[in-house]
Amino acid sequence: MATITASISFLPKLCDPGRRRPRCPPTTNGNRIRAQPITAAILSDPFVLQLAETLEESVASTSSAPLLRKLRDASSESLLSTPWPTRKDELFRFTDTSFIKNSDVQPITPSSLMPSVSSTGITGDSPLSSITIVDGYFVDSLSNLSELPDGVFVGALSRLNSEDIMKRVSKYVSSFSGDLFWSLNGVGAPDMILVYVPEGCKVENPLYLRYISVSGSEKDAKTLPLSNPRVLVLVEKGGEIGIVEEYSPEGQMGNMLCYWTNAVMEIVLGDRAKVKHSYIQTQSMAAVHVKWTSVFQGSSSEYQLGEVSVGGKLSRHNVHVHQTGPDTKTELSAFHLSNGDQLQDLHSKIVLDHPRGFSRQLHKCIIAHSSGQAVFDGNFQVNRDAQQTDAGQLTRSLLLEPRATVNVKPNLQIIADDVKCSHGAAISDLDQNQMFYLQARGIDALTARKALIFSFAGEVIERLPEATLQRNIFGIIRKLLDPSAP
Repeated sequence: MATITASISFLPKLCDPGRRRPRCPPTTNGNRIRAQPITAAILSDPFVLQLAETLEESVASTSSAPLLRKLRDASSESLLSTPWPTRKDELFRFTDTSFIKNSDVQPITPSSLMPSVSSTGITGDSPLSSITIVDGYFVDSLSNLSELPDGVFVGALSRLNSEDIMKRVSKYVSSFSGDLFWSLNGVGAPDMILVYVPEGCKVENPLYLRYISVSGSEKDAKTLPLSNPRVLVLVEKGGEIGIVEEYSPEGQMGNMLCYWTNAVMEIVLGDRAKVKHSYIQTQSMAAVHVKWTSVFQGSSSEYQLGEVSVGGKLSRHNVHVHQTGPDTKTELSAFHLSNGDQLQDLHSKIVLDHPRGFSRQLHKCIIAHSSGQAVFDGNFQVNRDAQQTDAGQLTRSLLLEPRATVNVKPNLQIIADDVKCSHGAAISDLDQNQMFYLQARGIDALTARKALIFSFAGEVIERLPEATLQRNIFGIIRKLLDPSAP
């Protein structure tokens, strides 16, 4: 089936609704002071407030740096009036999150994490620059940062000693407001991982961020361990860096565990800065994976995102890119695979506010199971001053089984009148003409089908920065589509 559609300190004290309000006394000039209604108290969702309280308690013993307190306070305030999303909300019309609400969500704490880490085979042996984040906590002993250039800082915000960098970072903490999951991360993040690239510095090798999920419950259990990793990448004027995010469970047994990863990455690019960002999601097939990526681009900056998402029972990626200067370039490409009772969801928005902006988005997904689902909601907002914008968007989906479902909604909102913008959507099974072409040359039907599926995915995967990473992704997809493959 396919659809195309072009602590408790912050909690309010609720008064007894049956109790009559006392009449306000008059002031000296005879006017009465009318009490304002507590809107937050009226709109508060009890489940959200309880979850926020549990998150506050879980991070009580972690870093209390001023910037983290600022983030937590702002996030707590927004949760007062943010209900849990349902299918009645437009942004979640095709995404059912009720099973999270029906679970016993338990934030992962350092005391419960460290015994699990010590009993695993996770190592920090890597010739490349990398950091390891286990269940939302930065593990210094499993990271390798020896090859970074001078002036580059990568580590926990609580360990930052430079006042100059701290002053720069403070401008961007809590500068953007996302949805409920964004705010829950702001309350529950034990620390913030900071990647800082100074002006004019070019980091030659990509920085790998390994997110490893260790804690989890059995598949049929009601408990849902929750982690909230948060990363801020700040690249100053003329700086360049490659970022590779890899989300995965620990070991083969971890592929059947239930857990919830609620991640946030914020990226700020100065003028003429460049960031090549790769995001690989291979979480447990029983896991919940929700991620936010927020990007602010300065003048003449370049941001490229290559995304591959194949894991998770529910996987949702929210991407928000704001071009804040002229001559800015944005390229987004994503490949999603739903190979079981899975939902792969991508919601993206690119806001263009200045002249000569360039943006391209390619979304491709394969639904290879009758219970599989996918959602794509892509929005380009071209505002009045964004003249001479060049923007293009394309989504293509393969439905390989009966009753497989995809819902796509490409969307262009154009106010400027001197632009070149386009979008397109295609949903189908494999092209029979292509199948015939290959079979006519002696290739059997099964081999031809596999070749066409891999070539469909390859257009996105081949945009990833390294051949080794590309081979690993192809190997994972081959194993998912054909478990008998070596």
